[in-house]
Amino acid sequence: MIVVFGSINVDLVMEMDEVPARGQTILVRSFRTEPGGKGANQALAARRAGAEVTMVGAVGNDALAAVATGNLLDAGVDVSRVITVTGSTGCASVWLEADGANRIGVALGANAEARAGQIDDGVLAKASSVLLQMENRPDEIATMIRRCRSLGVRSILNLAPAARLPDIGACGLLVVNEDEAAALAGWIGSQPGAVSLRAVIGCDVIRTLGSQGSEAATANGTWTVPAFAARVRDTTAAGDCYVGVLAAALDRGLAVPDAMREASAAAALACERAGSQASLPTGAVIAMRLTEGATLTPSAMPEDSSVSD
Repeated sequence: MIVVFGSINVDLVMEMDEVPARGQTILVRSFRTEPGGKGANQALAARRAGAEVTMVGAVGNDALAAVATGNLLDAGVDVSRVITVTGSTGCASVWLEADGANRIGVALGANAEARAGQIDDGVLAKASSVLLQMENRPDEIATMIRRCRSLGVRSILNLAPAARLPDIGACGLLVVNEDEAAALAGWIGSQPGAVSLRAVIGCDVIRTLGSQGSEAATANGTWTVPAFAARVRDTTAAGDCYVGVLAAALDRGLAVPDAMREASAAAALACERAGSQASLPTGAVIAMRLTEGATLTPSAMPEDSSVSD
């Protein structure tokens, strides 16, 4: 079972040829509203990949709350530990360009009211992993990581969006993309490669590298895993898809490099579909993509790989 402590949002998505310049107004090609939030996205990705998932978070007492939790309920995610607070449900404004790149602004709203205490130790101790991101209060995220450590439960922290977190090395596994790795490296005086980050902060690290795949540095070894080819349509939630499917694969007992390969296949599928949660694939679809290849290569990784997404 996987517990996700994280954000639950509604995404306001505007598709356009290119984002407006400062002071410029443009007409967009299309607009849609859909469920999102890094926590909810990762919870749904893990659930669609076959894991049992419990969501811990908060929504507002507004009309958007039902939209934000709709896909979680439909997929069978346990939302009994999602609270309703006075105020607005979290929202994200997503500007999606024709080449699939995006720019996103997030209003935390109710997510700032989510508390680690919404789930008790008895339930937490049954989890194989607890997923966390950085769209909730940092002190509550840190509290959850400390609780996981004391209970012997693996915490997986996706440092997204990049922000400082005290005692970050207390988490079991840190997942960062290139931008997040670079920010963290600057704060701790390290190179941004997975090996270098792990040497300084002390926990296992996975760094995703876009079309160049992903790399891991763990207590059991280092690996690089190639990306799967994708006809990119929309990269929104591809990173969340990777993290959620990674957790689901680890929940089934897969080794880290095999879980990374499964997550890479899922992320490629997400890039080929429009939307946030609408793009998240099922376990059956992921299994089909896995048959297409992308060779797993254990290796000694360079200390500072600077390939960009």
